[in-house]
Amino acid sequence: MAISHVDYFFLFVVSYVLVGLLTPLMRKIALSHGVLDRPNSDHKSHKNPVPYLGGVAIIIGVLTVSYVALISNEFTWSNFWLATSVLGPAIVMGLVGLWDDLKSLNPLPRFIGQSIAGIGVAIILILNDNIGNPTGITFLDAAITVLWIVGICNSINFFDNLDGGAAGTVAITAISLTYLAITSDQYFIAALSIVVAGSTLGFLIWNRAPARIYMGDAGALFLGVLIATLTIRFKPSTDNLVISFAIPVLLLAIPILDTTVAVFSRLRRKVSPFQGGQDHLSHRLVRYGLSRRVSAIALWLLSVFYGLFAVLISIQNIGYEYPIAVVASVIWILLLALFLNTNDE
Repeated sequence: MAISHVDYFFLFVVSYVLVGLLTPLMRKIALSHGVLDRPNSDHKSHKNPVPYLGGVAIIIGVLTVSYVALISNEFTWSNFWLATSVLGPAIVMGLVGLWDDLKSLNPLPRFIGQSIAGIGVAIILILNDNIGNPTGITFLDAAITVLWIVGICNSINFFDNLDGGAAGTVAITAISLTYLAITSDQYFIAALSIVVAGSTLGFLIWNRAPARIYMGDAGALFLGVLIATLTIRFKPSTDNLVISFAIPVLLLAIPILDTTVAVFSRLRRKVSPFQGGQDHLSHRLVRYGLSRRVSAIALWLLSVFYGLFAVLISIQNIGYEYPIAVVASVIWILLLALFLNTNDE
């Protein structure tokens, strides 16, 4: 069923306002219960304790708006289960992240949770034939899905190291995906994406530098699984398999770049990739002389840049899909080399 532009705008505004109102409430709860990110390790870049639980506001906002919209607009059980098949794994990872925020888990439980979520998403997508870029080989589709879910979930979690960095980037990715989904008549993906965009921007009011609250692992893992699931469900309008695989990667090129830089940096220093450190893109930009606010804006602009690449190569009959993908790839590799050539810490 088609959704009007007015409906999309309404979903965005309600999500934005709801999360914008919920976030200061969660901040008060975090402060009253001592749920704080304390700068008690070398990889922490903030100087004063900052409350967590912003991710809980995002989760509540996304779930409330999504399910209320389903119930109020010609409710059917098929649509309910369709939405739950996407939101369910994200909720599970959000709860794992909340546990981590409260109890400071080791990396292993998070990885196990991500793997279970990835396997669950793969089973759901394959059984319902909802993979956007199927290879035609079931085992390969399952492996790609699990790797994508786990990889992007970790990337968004890693990327949440700068005031407003992750929230703004996820919002940009979600807005780009909304446009792509609307223009290819994939209304379910478009609706969920615009809810994610509104929710993350509503949270960004309180999370931009200097941040008054963090989303924590609850928000980062929830958004990571959700945006990964939406991008892998999205079916690009192009019939070229290679180009269709490129679109989700382009939409999340900057979080992927951040993770790649951090992992390569740690491996060459012979430390665990899961060990925290000040070797992310944001930290390198700050050491280069940019303020935290300007660093966040720079990362947002790079995300917009790659979102435009994804939109361009999805335009039918443009005839320049391969050159655009090559240019985007070359720029990404140059950025990788540039960031790896800066001081690791």
